[in-house]
Amino acid sequence: MKQLLFSLSILLVFTMVSSAQNALYTQYAKEADSLYKAKDYLKSAQRYSDAFKVNGWKGMSPDRYNAACSWALAGVPDSAFFQLNRIATKANYTNIGHITQDTDLNSLHGDKRWQPILAIIKGNKDKEEANLDKTLVAVLDTVYMEDQKYRQQIDQIEAKYGWKSKEMQDHWKIINEKDSINLIKVCKILDTHGWIGPDIVGRQGSSAIFLVIQHADLPIQEKYLPLMREAVKKNKAQGSSLALLEDRVALRQGKRQIYGSQVGRDDESGQHYVLPLEDPDNVDVRRASVGLPPLADYVSNWQIKWDPAQYKKDLPKIEAKQKKK
Repeated sequence: MKQLLFSLSILLVFTMVSSAQNALYTQYAKEADSLYKAKDYLKSAQRYSDAFKVNGWKGMSPDRYNAACSWALAGVPDSAFFQLNRIATKANYTNIGHITQDTDLNSLHGDKRWQPILAIIKGNKDKEEANLDKTLVAVLDTVYMEDQKYRQQIDQIEAKYGWKSKEMQDHWKIINEKDSINLIKVCKILDTHGWIGPDIVGRQGSSAIFLVIQHADLPIQEKYLPLMREAVKKNKAQGSSLALLEDRVALRQGKRQIYGSQVGRDDESGQHYVLPLEDPDNVDVRRASVGLPPLADYVSNWQIKWDPAQYKKDLPKIEAKQKKK
């Protein structure tokens, strides 16, 4: 799975390569992302290269990671490893949990260059976490892996068997079982230590805590939401992550979401749509206040075209649809 600043199940932060981004870089990177979604992986990879070229061969870590995914899927391992090596050695990429589970990179696993790249990334992570609570880091590393491993297989299973297939239902049973185990571990940590941040458990550990609560049922979310709000005030959690949890809780309580982070899927057509949203005209102002990109960019990940005027017309139908579920 490509690295996204915001995705359905996962929210990660990357170290950026210092660069003076220009409008053309941004345009090409967006075009490359669209080509990836259209499964035109070679053209996607080439467009990422165009973006780096117009920016003096400098690029953001997420874009280089995404370029590596496109090159790998296009069957060009040399270019994929070049991009991975750049973020590992130049940007101190640390997310060993994601890269080892990412199915986009499966074709690279048998290459002799794969393990050395992982060793560099793990070294980056170990160095970054040298002064952290090793016991908690180890627990949360396992939690993160178990949370993401099976979710990253969803698209492949759907493509092969279908969304409503027995195979997909069995897969969700596994996810739910893993979530239950993870929830016990994370609740114990939160009840003992409070909402701990990257300064104690690292970025991946911090993400793991959020993901488990984000995937929990409503009573659990309501219990820990105030704790996360305080954590954001103390810089122990990200405001962007809190926004996702606020939206999910609001919708489960029968209210409208605030930031537009929650997307639904029509059971019959398979089309995605933005779940009931408060004040659509000003959603981007609210999103910007917590570090989220414009809603149009975010929902394009599900091939949704964001039109506030049309959305307001469709909102009664969307809310009626949700009430039936």
